Amino acid sequence: MSTMKLNDRNDFTALMRKLLDPLVPLYSPGGARLMLGETGVTYDKPAIGLEGFSRPLWALAPFWLGGGRWPEMEAIYQKGLAAGTDPAGPEYWGDTKDYDQCFVEMAAIACAMMEVPQIVWEPLDDGAKRSLARWLYSINEHFVPHCNWLFFRVLVNLALERVGMPFDGDIVEKDLAEMDGWYVSDGWYTDGPADVKPQKDYYIPWALQYYGLLYSVFAAEKDPARAEVYRRRAMEFGVSFAAWFDENGAALPYGRSLTYRFGQCAFYAACVWAGLEPLPLPVMKGVIVRNLQWWLDRPILDRDGVLTIGYCYPDLYMSERYNAPGSPYWGMKSFLLLALPEDHPFWRAEAAPLPADIAVTGVYPQPATGLLLQRLPDGQLNAYAAGEVEYSEHGQFAEKYAKFCYNTRFGFSASRSYVNLEQTAPDSMLAFVLPGKDGGWTFVRRHSESFKLCADRLVSVWRPMPGVHVTTELIPCEGGHIRRHTVESDIACEAYDCGFAVPKFAPGFAQRAQGAEAEAHNDSAACRVLSQEGGGQGVIVEAWPNTSLYSPNTVIPAVRYDIRPGTAELKTYVNSHAE
Repeated sequence: MSTMKLNDRNDFTALMRKLLDPLVPLYSPGGARLMLGETGVTYDKPAIGLEGFSRPLWALAPFWLGGGRWPEMEAIYQKGLAAGTDPAGPEYWGDTKDYDQCFVEMAAIACAMMEVPQIVWEPLDDGAKRSLARWLYSINEHFVPHCNWLFFRVLVNLALERVGMPFDGDIVEKDLAEMDGWYVSDGWYTDGPADVKPQKDYYIPWALQYYGLLYSVFAAEKDPARAEVYRRRAMEFGVSFAAWFDENGAALPYGRSLTYRFGQCAFYAACVWAGLEPLPLPVMKGVIVRNLQWWLDRPILDRDGVLTIGYCYPDLYMSERYNAPGSPYWGMKSFLLLALPEDHPFWRAEAAPLPADIAVTGVYPQPATGLLLQRLPDGQLNAYAAGEVEYSEHGQFAEKYAKFCYNTRFGFSASRSYVNLEQTAPDSMLAFVLPGKDGGWTFVRRHSESFKLCADRLVSVWRPMPGVHVTTELIPCEGGHIRRHTVESDIACEAYDCGFAVPKFAPGFAQRAQGAEAEAHNDSAACRVLSQEGGGQGVIVEAWPNTSLYSPNTVIPAVRYDIRPGTAELKTYVNSHAE
């Protein structure tokens, strides 16, 4: 997409239209289904069509609430809500069941009912209202996963109560109480019980905190005490979360569900809508505008203008099993800003840079997340990760949570397989290789047995495979970081300490490996690795295409170490900033 001006309400409306206009001719005849592709997912076609239908509502309902009009879309959604919940109709979304994807999509419909009932509720005839309410109520009759999904049930019951239909207030209280038990500190939660889902990722800003802010507005009179708790936590979180953004607008590429892309700034949009300023209004506008502009500069749309599955380009290799063609439109949550009236100060504010205490060069432990953050002199952000993650994973969790360092200028790579080093593309990992005729198998850190976050380093203990035990110290330093590994091994193998993935086929690209070091660079990025202890040899890993989230073709500078039975001390320096 080309860069667009983003300042006033008209600019943001134009961007919303740019993203949603291509969808208009693609809705089903009854309006209830929006099919945007043919790739597979864990749920059936009616649910895929519902997902496509529901997610644009995250932008449309605020747009209508703020006084915008789009008669064609209004007609589609009035017709679609009736058709999708008519059990006798051809576009019925289906009877729900335990773990149903429909529960996720109900949230957008519920919020629209509370924001603009005059568009999505009142025009329906009595029969359609009863059918819609009955279908929504079914979320109370089935098992809902104990994660951010509980908020879907809360929002649905709030909406049913608001429009005078049967609801379950007891289950709302139970769900809210359970989610309160997941709170950690500084505004951060875990997305479920901490002993099951310990990682902290984007599901906090774009789910638990986002829905909490919605609740604080929708239930302000009904539940003022809890609304105030959510608002206070959002104020704390807004300060902490700002550290996840690069000064160039990029947000930290870390964790799952990254195909939701510009949903990264949705939390700040919700803060503005809810009347909160964890950061000054111009600063929040700066975070939002720069993040949206960063995404606008990347090829995330197909030739018809439809959002693709991927990150910086279309890429199914990094997707989760729950990413359907309509999934990326969850990012439309950032358009909650369109609910603001024309005279709101946000539209007149000048986008301001990150606060000095966040953007300044240095190292900052973030205990609530288990991350050690480092801002380099050129503004890029390093996040050193502990590898603390749930065991019941959604796919590629080693890549998404357990790499040593996540960087806003390089992104990270998602493996094609573990058959050989090139397919594994183990950037920012210590990869152990058992050589074989087929190229050998590769093993990396998947989980840490334990970790310790210190003021100046992060220490983790992990096992890549049976017979190998590793203690890793990640020590930020000027221009990059040092990795100290104590490897206790019962077997002979090879270990590759890998730097960041550098785009090739780019202007100014060059690579070299000589002696104990390896380096690759282009006109906009560079990474150098150097063995300082352990007798390593510099090598270049030619990663397979489409493994990196940032660029379709990359190489990875690395240091190769020979591992023999016994204990080995390895030390590697990794630099990603021109000294």
